[in-house]
Amino acid sequence: MISSNDFRPGVSIVLDGSVWRVVDFLHVKPGKGSAFVRTTLKNVQTGKQLERTFRAGESVPQANLEKSTMQHTYKEGDEFVFMDMETYEESRLSAAQIGDRVKYLKEGMEAEVIRWDDQVLGVELPKSVTLEVVQTDPGIKGDTATGGSKPATLETGAVIMVPLFITQGERIRIDTQEDKYISRE
Repeated sequence: MISSNDFRPGVSIVLDGSVWRVVDFLHVKPGKGSAFVRTTLKNVQTGKQLERTFRAGESVPQANLEKSTMQHTYKEGDEFVFMDMETYEESRLSAAQIGDRVKYLKEGMEAEVIRWDDQVLGVELPKSVTLEVVQTDPGIKGDTATGGSKPATLETGAVIMVPLFITQGERIRIDTQEDKYISRE
């Protein structure tokens, strides 16, 4: 159990049988009446947001999330096969379970798989990954005066904007949380 006074962004709680993560909170102590905590919660499974008010000091069950490092070994049909690095057990996850970061997932990549009661809630990829550019238009001499950018298709199929000087075949580092180009490798 966790007290509503201990809510912070990132804290996970169980509410109505599902896991919710605290996105934002505000502790309010009005002049009259008792204090309360106004929160914005995000459902970890569905992504739905909810605003909820709790009494100050109210106890709520805390979600015990387990993180395990797993390696993406291969893709079979629509499922991605992950292997636990400690027990060597395989788990199959769908693209929906992995989330929108699936576009940066490459065979052999390690990721943190988040579980709650043997149910997979999501997959956290590393903050940055290095991938090869498989297709991009060539930069034209003189186009760099404004520091423009162009689309590039990566080896995983993801398309991101890169600077004009990036060419096909180069390996680049990508920020997976903001979908941005970081640097050349």
